[in-house]
Amino acid sequence: MNSGLDWQVYRSFLAAIQERSLAGAARELGVSQPTIGRHLQALEDAFGVTLFTRSQRGLELTPAALAILPHAQAMADAESALRRTGSAQANGERGTVRITASETIGTEVLPAAFATFREKHPGIVVELLLSNRTHDLLSREADIAVRNVKPTQEALITRKLGSLHVGLYAHPRYLKAHGVPRTLDKLREHPLVGFDQHPSIRQLPQLPIPVSRELFSFRCDDESAQFAAVRAGFGIGACQCAVANRAGLVRVLRDLFDFEFGVWLVMHRDLKSHRRVRLMFDHLVSHMQAHIAHQHDER
Repeated sequence: MNSGLDWQVYRSFLAAIQERSLAGAARELGVSQPTIGRHLQALEDAFGVTLFTRSQRGLELTPAALAILPHAQAMADAESALRRTGSAQANGERGTVRITASETIGTEVLPAAFATFREKHPGIVVELLLSNRTHDLLSREADIAVRNVKPTQEALITRKLGSLHVGLYAHPRYLKAHGVPRTLDKLREHPLVGFDQHPSIRQLPQLPIPVSRELFSFRCDDESAQFAAVRAGFGIGACQCAVANRAGLVRVLRDLFDFEFGVWLVMHRDLKSHRRVRLMFDHLVSHMQAHIAHQHDER
């Protein structure tokens, strides 16, 4: 078995998994499709296995690919951390800060914070990782994380920012055309926006009716796509109150559907002395606390 495979081979492998096609992987990495094909063939030859089968849905992973995947992802995480560390200047206002947050926070709340931060610190590059997965700061997948669950590791600096409320919302145009539901029975008559395969922990409680994917007329596991569907007038969906009110959406069934979740800002203790990370951490504390405070008038 050849153990001297180039890192680009594993990058092509991960891109093919993400995009489910050679063409998509080529577009993602900015290379030709034949190059992706050669990389995957080299990987299969090196390990003596078949990594993908083809179906109408695109590339399907074999058991061998599933076994290799976590190790390839660990290599990608290490490469990313090494690149950030090598380019950073710990005591200056230059370098890169990588933040991870959920889709809604990352697309609807943080961009304004990044814009004002850029005006003050133009030499610092911002990287944003959108995911609801709990990324491990201990392995330096990110420098700063916005999380909905309080971390317990002693090596992390944790700051509780407050709590965000979630309610049911719809676009005024939709409610004008279809009416406002006043009971849960009436809610069932409306098209609902929700998850497909992976329910968010914040979507499932509080509704005293069975919640499954069959309940929804629009299904997607991406929070930003769900919010876009509600904002476009598709139907009724769960949204963060501060974000929904800012978008001009109207809340329904307020007394029956209202819950909150905590928000924490987290970074590794070893990064406390890195000026660029500390500047971003303090800036996000101020911005997120202001965002949370505004929801009290909007709820």
